[in-house]
Amino acid sequence: MHHPAELEPTLTVSTLGAPGESLDTVLSWLVAHGARGVELRLGPGQIAAPAMTRRERSELRSRIEDSGLAVTGVASYIRVAEPIADELVVGALEAALILAHDLGAPAVRVFPGAPVHPCGYDRVPETIQARQEANALAAGRLTAVARFARDLGTYPALETHDSHPRGSDIAAILDMVDGPAGAVWDLMHPWRVGETLGETWRALQPWLTGGAGSVQVKDARLPASRTPAFVGTGTLPVDAFAGLLRDAGYAGPVCLEWEKAWHPDAPPLDEALGSAVRWFRRHWPARPGADTAAPFQPQPFPGDIMMEP
Repeated sequence: MHHPAELEPTLTVSTLGAPGESLDTVLSWLVAHGARGVELRLGPGQIAAPAMTRRERSELRSRIEDSGLAVTGVASYIRVAEPIADELVVGALEAALILAHDLGAPAVRVFPGAPVHPCGYDRVPETIQARQEANALAAGRLTAVARFARDLGTYPALETHDSHPRGSDIAAILDMVDGPAGAVWDLMHPWRVGETLGETWRALQPWLTGGAGSVQVKDARLPASRTPAFVGTGTLPVDAFAGLLRDAGYAGPVCLEWEKAWHPDAPPLDEALGSAVRWFRRHWPARPGADTAAPFQPQPFPGDIMMEP
């Protein structure tokens, strides 16, 4: 299949893989390995923290951009199907969208987070609330911030995770959202519950290519171990994943989510980056004369008003 030369995803890296490391250390690792972007984990004590002043946000953005990288996303832990007061979820999401906009990021990752009954790791969980009701709750909150997000030019992006691990689960919510939103395809979760790569892509494609979508690559030796493994050394279909994305002409962020924060015994991010870059370049070879460090340029949704930082 012919692959247009101009279509290449942006290799980016989540700070989830570098708990306790300084910004300078993380940036030096990413630059040394040829990454083009960084996804900032959002939380108290993190590089991106909710209480940051506008000046601190501006300084953080400048330090990242001066290193030749872009902020490709902000990874929040907001759960849009959580059964708490709407104003708490909507308020947290609006605050995260403002922070992401200030950092130059196109999207804020959110989780579904509906309460579920216990089940096996390879099973789709049953939600405690009727699934359709949980979906409507999540969609209503994403709709509530849609106009605000459009004015900012920064959007919520719902990840395949927890109560909604499959692409079809996420699409069921996003189909009901009145306004722009994105999706985050975490390779592991749809696959571990039996959804094929093609099924996930077909379900999420409108939200992966609409301006705020992204995909996450990772590897592990499932089902024996969930501990992160260097990309290509585990059991996840990382090469088929890349082949699908390349054949589809996907050109958004491809984020290495090295889950060292949850697995402290995993090797350092600096070591994991090498395997991710080799995997990436096997499928998207560097072109002679191409500027592989060109700035990341997210594509806005049609009709968006992009505000100046």
